[in-house]
Amino acid sequence: MTTAPLLYVCVRPQLGAAAAEYESFRTAMHLEESRLDHLDLVREPLPDDVFDRYAGFLVGGSPFNVTDPESTKTDAQRRLEAGLARIAERTATGDGPAALFTCYGIGIATRTLGGTVSRAFPEDTGPVAVQLTKQASSDPLFGALANRFTALTAHKEGTESLPPGAVLLARNDGCPVQAYRVGDRLYATQFHPEPTTKAFTERMAVYRDDGYFDSADFDAIAGRVLAASVTEPTRLLRAFADRFAAG
Repeated sequence: MTTAPLLYVCVRPQLGAAAAEYESFRTAMHLEESRLDHLDLVREPLPDDVFDRYAGFLVGGSPFNVTDPESTKTDAQRRLEAGLARIAERTATGDGPAALFTCYGIGIATRTLGGTVSRAFPEDTGPVAVQLTKQASSDPLFGALANRFTALTAHKEGTESLPPGAVLLARNDGCPVQAYRVGDRLYATQFHPEPTTKAFTERMAVYRDDGYFDSADFDAIAGRVLAASVTEPTRLLRAFADRFAAG
């Protein structure tokens, strides 16, 4: 019997960047298109039957921030935040589908489940070292990863305090919460697990004027990205697919 497909939940207004992110997730997870559906949450509401139709959800990055002043948020941003909050609340129970919230997504999951998000832990665009915690060694997804690995980041905010009951799985000096788990079906990472280094530089080009880095430094930063060896984050995605969308 085949399980239900996974759903990529797009929270990027830029259609080209969103399409590339979907492809990065699909390729990293070795999934056929029929096994990874796509929902543009920027432009569409979360369907009422979504939790019955999918085995799990993949939430990517966005130029939005959880800590944006409420007065500056658009109706689309408020709507997608509410949709992501529904996914976080449902998957945190452990009864039903799974979810992996990444980058912007971790902020929604953290706030929804009672943690704190702040601008105190931004990370520059590019490769960073990520260190697993002791708890990660027994985790079904993180347990097979190298204890220390390189990942790609670009964010203006981060998790300051974990949601109650969350298990810290990864950290580094610049951002004390790089990954956590709630229950056994909700995972969240601050780093981007899906892009190749080439795909990441292409995404950088889309957001080069959005304040993540000085646009004059694009070539130097892209060079550091392309020179990095990024292997473990995609292994994490494959483990997620194997565990929650096998079949």
